[in-house]
This record gives sequence, C-alpha cells and structure tokens, in this order.
Amino acid sequence: MIYPKIPLAQSIIELCLAKGVTQIIISPGSRNAPLTIGFVNNPNFKCFSIADERCAAFFALGIAQQTGKAVAVVCTSGSALLNYYPAFSEAFYSQIPFVVISADRPQSKIDIGDGQTIRQENVYKNHSLYNANLTEQSSLENDLKINAAIDTALFQKGPVHINAPFEEPLYETVEDLSVAVKVTSFENEPFEIEEAVLDEKAKIWNNSSKKLVLVGVNGPNQIDEKIIEFLAKDPSVIVMTETTSNLHHPNFISNIDTIITPFTVNDFVDFQPEILITFGGMIVSKRVKAFLRKYKPQHHWHIDSFRAYDTFGSLTHHFIQDPNTFFNNFIPLIKKVESTYFSKIAKVVLVRAQRTDDYLKKITFSDFVAFDKVMTNLPHNSQLQISNSSAIRYAQLIAIDPSIEVFCNRGTSGIDGSTSTAIGAALVNGKQTTLITGDISFLYDSNALWNNYMMPNFKIVIINNGGGGIFRILPGHQESPVFNTFFETSHQLTAEHLSRMYDLEYYSSFDSDDLELTLPRFFRENDKPAILEIFTPTLDNDKILLQFFKELI
Repeated sequence: MIYPKIPLAQSIIELCLAKGVTQIIISPGSRNAPLTIGFVNNPNFKCFSIADERCAAFFALGIAQQTGKAVAVVCTSGSALLNYYPAFSEAFYSQIPFVVISADRPQSKIDIGDGQTIRQENVYKNHSLYNANLTEQSSLENDLKINAAIDTALFQKGPVHINAPFEEPLYETVEDLSVAVKVTSFENEPFEIEEAVLDEKAKIWNNSSKKLVLVGVNGPNQIDEKIIEFLAKDPSVIVMTETTSNLHHPNFISNIDTIITPFTVNDFVDFQPEILITFGGMIVSKRVKAFLRKYKPQHHWHIDSFRAYDTFGSLTHHFIQDPNTFFNNFIPLIKKVESTYFSKIAKVVLVRAQRTDDYLKKITFSDFVAFDKVMTNLPHNSQLQISNSSAIRYAQLIAIDPSIEVFCNRGTSGIDGSTSTAIGAALVNGKQTTLITGDISFLYDSNALWNNYMMPNFKIVIINNGGGGIFRILPGHQESPVFNTFFETSHQLTAEHLSRMYDLEYYSSFDSDDLELTLPRFFRENDKPAILEIFTPTLDNDKILLQFFKELI
C-alpha cells in the first residue's frame, strides 16, 4: 500500500481509520497532499473530491446528517478552511459529528509574509467542541489530541478541528508505515436522573391540566411508538410538531402557524400551558416562539442529551437524556388528568384545515399554490430536503405524508449550503430525494452542482419568484429601488443554463395546470438528476399569504 512519507499524516490517517471516520471529502490543494495521498490510496476510505470548500463542507454535513457518523473534510492551508465555517457552525448548532482536518504551514512560516498562510490554530474556537493543534512531528501528544478530537465529534455530536502543519516535500510516498499510533478508548457513561427529581416532576405533571409538548428538528423513527401513543391519548396534552420533527400522529398538530396566528388574546390565555416540554432542535415558527415568550408556562422542561436552549425565557429544568430514555422512565410515574385542553384545540384544527382547503382552491397561482402542489405530490417513502427562508416557512403550512422524511439546516438557518447538503444526503440515504428551494438560495449555492456525486433520482424544485420573497412578508416592506436591490435582490435569472452545463434534466412551470401535468413526469423519470423551476408572480405572493392568515378564522 502507498503511504505519505510524512509521519504526522500517517498518524492522522491511521487514527481516522481506527475511529471509524471513513467518509473523507477532499478539496484539492497542495499543502494537504500528504493527507490526500494517504486517504485516497487506502481502500478502507471512501473519498470524494469537491473543489469548492464551502460546498464540500455542506456536502459532508449531508452525509453525516443521514448516517449519524462523523465525516471528515480535508483542505489545504490559507483561506480554504475559512470556507468550511458556515457548515462548521451548522454542525455545532445541529449537533452533527463533523471533523475538519486542515493542512497548515509550520509555525515558523506564519505571519512572515509567506504565501497562503493565515493564523489557522483555533480559527473555529467559538463553535468548535475540540481544537487539536498538532506539531510537525508525529508524537504521543499528537496522537492523544487526534483521539480526543474524533471522540469528541462522535460522542458529543458536533464539530472539531484538527490542524496539521506539514513542511515540504509534500508528495513523497513510502510502502510501509513508520508510525504505530496510540488509540485510546472513550467512556461515554449515560446521565442518570435521580428518582427524587422524577417523582417531583411527576407530581407537577399529575396536578396540571394543560401540558404542551413542542417538537423541533428530530430525526425519523427516533421516538418509540408507545411514547407517541401515550402523548396522543392524554386529554391534558397537546403535541405540536414542526415539519422537521418527523413525528406523526393524527392527534398531533403539525401546522402550528395556521392554528395560532388567528388567536385572540382570550384564545392565547386559554391556550397558555402550565407545563411546556420541548425536545428536538431549533424551532422554525416565529409565531409559537412569540406566543410562549409572552404567555410563559410555569414549568419548561427540555429533554436533550447535550444542551438546552432557553428559547422562551422560561426554562426550569434540563433533563440530560434522550427523549426515549426520559419518557420510558417518566410515564410509569404519571397518570391521565381529566382536561378539555386537547378537545378544544382539536375543534380548531378541523376548522383551520377546512379554511386552508377552501383558500387554496380559490387563489391564483402563487408560491403558496406551488408549495402545496409540490408537497402533496412528493413520492411516498422519499426524502424531502428544504432550504431556509421562505421555503421552510411555506412547508410549515402544508400537511406532509408521514412516510416522507424531512430535513433542513436549521442550526444556523442559513441559505448558503442547502443544495450541497441535500446532494450529500441523497448520496447515502438510498431514497429518492427532493430539495425544495428558493431561487436566491439555489443561485447562492449553485457551485453545489459542480461535483460528480449527484444521484439519478435526486430532484431540485426551485420556486423562482424573482428575488428574496420572504422580505416582502416581513415588516418594513416598501416597493422602492432600495428594497428591490438591497433586500429582495430582484433578478431575471433562471436555472436552465446551469442545468445544461451540469447535465441535469430541466423542467419549468408557469401556472397550476402546467405544474399538475409536469410533477408526475418529473418525479417518475429517474435517468439522471433533474431540476423543476416554478415561476411565480413576484408582486402577488406576499399579499396572497398574508390574506390566508386573515381568512383562517
């Protein structure tokens, strides 16, 4: 087998293999040549080459998002690793295992005017769970740092940085290893909740008639069915789930904004929970956040193995466990409480559903209509990736088939890497995968298409409304040259030529009838990846959406 001659590179490669980090995304460069040589020539690694570092990092994030395993990205020195930062911060807030391995120049070359050098050590310190700043020579100290970095990514679910200085010559190889690395084991002991604490919380639960369970970003099939059934059948419990929660039951409320937006002050007071339980990642709905910040629960318990955000300014307890472990221990201690809390909201849900159907039937073609038609035509047992901004917010308004898995980069809620993430996810998930994205998000990440790894059944649906449509919905919108240029970013661009350049099938739709005819063919034909670009009226979308909320009552 061929190995890089530099011992430090050998150590990094051997320890990645020992720890099971075998998916390696490499951005071509010279300083990282020792790592590239070692990874690519070892059949135990699956290596991918993506030139644009920002796209490479989000592509890796998509793989890690699906597999739950740490994925490594490898780059040269200089500004290259700074382009990993958007995905790095997303991994931090979304709790995704992620390993950045950056090649560096020796410390003696930093800040002396040498080319392609920056201060790389601790460059991600505000969002990194561990920084392994290595020295040039292979050593036990370096091995321990590499072990610690990878273990932290794996067991604390987040991003880490390994910075490795290499001196020239960089391309020399050998046929035998010159290192014998030290592999350490990591003891990850589960956190046990004291019985007295559970008993105390059970008493509070058993004396409350209004409990709200709010679920954010959550992976598919993560919550035990008996827990779902228990929560769904308790009359004192309302479960509100976001589109990204991947949690379904007929009694769960999935379209939060359509339910609470028309509420009066009396409705909000009546709906105010005594106990709020949250689990999962970031919450999309601004309306439910505003509600819970104003009408605070007496008790807010968050369930998460690692961290708890006080999103509503009312957090009273953090259960440091996964939801299944917590509920399996908690449910035997609690009892059903007679309550009308759920039955009242159930009536509202039926009314809102009918109002939504009626409204969608009468409005003209728009973003809202396009999202409804696309989401209701998604193939069963497929995966949906959604970009941020208006795309995820429209998706929150439309019911989705429970067989469809949903993902979105909600850690930082950026538009920068949605397409790259979706391509990485589609590569490993084994399912037909559809990305729904806005035109600005798609254009922003168009280099995502610059790779050789798009699966034939990967689909991109672009809602092209000629700019950043969300800014027309937000307060402060005024029709003016300043707004159109600096907020909405008005444009006349399409994806047609990009589709041709990257050899993707291209479809387009301009109205409801055409879209209904196009969607079955778009989803059925899987010879190569495809784009469907849906053009909607720039000046009508915001009015149609805002009127929708007025007609829900």
